Amino acid sequence: MRIIFMGTPEFAVPTLEALVAAGHEVVAVYSQPPRPGGRRGRETVASPVQQRAEALGIAVRHPVSLKGAEEQAAFAALDADVAVVAAYGLILPQAILDAPRLGCLNIHGSILPRWRGAAPVQRAILAGDPTTGITIMQMEAGLDTGPMLATLRTTIDRKTAGELTQELAERGAQLLVGTLRDLKHHRAVKQPEAGVTYAHKIDKAETRLDFGRDAVEVERQVRAFAPVPGAWFEMEGERYKVLAAEVVAAEVVEGSGTPGTTIDDDLTIACGQGALRPAIVQRAGRPAMATQDLLRGRPVPAGTSLG
Repeated sequence: MRIIFMGTPEFAVPTLEALVAAGHEVVAVYSQPPRPGGRRGRETVASPVQQRAEALGIAVRHPVSLKGAEEQAAFAALDADVAVVAAYGLILPQAILDAPRLGCLNIHGSILPRWRGAAPVQRAILAGDPTTGITIMQMEAGLDTGPMLATLRTTIDRKTAGELTQELAERGAQLLVGTLRDLKHHRAVKQPEAGVTYAHKIDKAETRLDFGRDAVEVERQVRAFAPVPGAWFEMEGERYKVLAAEVVAAEVVEGSGTPGTTIDDDLTIACGQGALRPAIVQRAGRPAMATQDLLRGRPVPAGTSLG
């Protein structure tokens, strides 16, 4: 097929690679414009999809909007059979949705209609969902409301958002290629009206660890924001990211301390119920390290309050 690929982050890269490997003709790639980045935020950095597309010799376009008639005409002129969309980052106007002969297919990181929206992986972990997955969907004007062509499920277990996103990216790429191969045999199924939830974009305030909650919920915060942006607490005016942690049972720590204070010299932190023991932490501007390595150079005695 003649395919337009539309994607921006690392999540979308395996799909682009799978389409090329399957022999499809990717006539153009659309991605978000390069943004300030690099170690000091002063360099202009192309998106992971743009970098991979250019390495594959595919032309990349990054309009700031697709609402203009000129951009829509340029899109239609590509004469594509289908557009494949994976975490692109722009709303597609109806003229764009209608341009490819077979429409636009989206790879979404949840089993719809649960977790429509921007952050389905993080929201599934925060909610304690036992499973999630990938949906291949025929796009329409609504937010992730289109009919479903294929799904796959996977368990969440104790995976971080980074680990789960990578798994869904790789498995979703293969599901998409298989769906295209057998497209005439895939019947589009309307999404159920029951069970709709929205995966709103992550707010920075959500990444601060809330030790007033049950330790199980606090540990979900750690996994939902690992490796980036990283869940964190503050101690003596300095932020510490927690990239991995374990829950200490409530009966072990009952009455041991006020939520948000350490109950031993191993950085075990009292929560509303139970306690959290960080395993991997990161100080600002320094590499991540095991908690015991941190404590050797920066002891945190029992009773320390983490503001």
